[in-house]
Amino acid sequence: MSDLSRFLKANKIKRENTTFAATKSLVDAKGNPLPWTIKPLTTKENDAIRDECMIDVPVKGKPNVFRPKLDTSKYIGKMICACVVEPNLYDKDLQDSYGVMSPDDLLKEMIDDPGEYQEFATFVQNFNGFNTTLEDKVEEAKN
Repeated sequence: MSDLSRFLKANKIKRENTTFAATKSLVDAKGNPLPWTIKPLTTKENDAIRDECMIDVPVKGKPNVFRPKLDTSKYIGKMICACVVEPNLYDKDLQDSYGVMSPDDLLKEMIDDPGEYQEFATFVQNFNGFNTTLEDKVEEAKN
């Protein structure tokens, strides 16, 4: 017999927030990049974001037939926005200061260096347990 009490919620390890300097262009008084606070997503939150980012694409050669496809760029942007606690990407004053009206647009204005954005996206994905890249999956499929 197994001891089911080990699986009770009270015994589950709580995932904590972390910090990451998302861009070198926002610095403190000493010139150090500002740390952003990142929270982990739950599976339910991730599923809701993924569902929101699904689009129907037509199947070639089959009129009126569509298949679902994930809009990856939109998904990653929304995932990052859902994970960022500080700065508050939903703050109207912060959005106004950059001349945008959505958290995703604000994120891309604040991190306007494509390399930094990609590095931050990779960090957030890894923090949420997505440890394999598309390239890793392609290599795995080949073997």
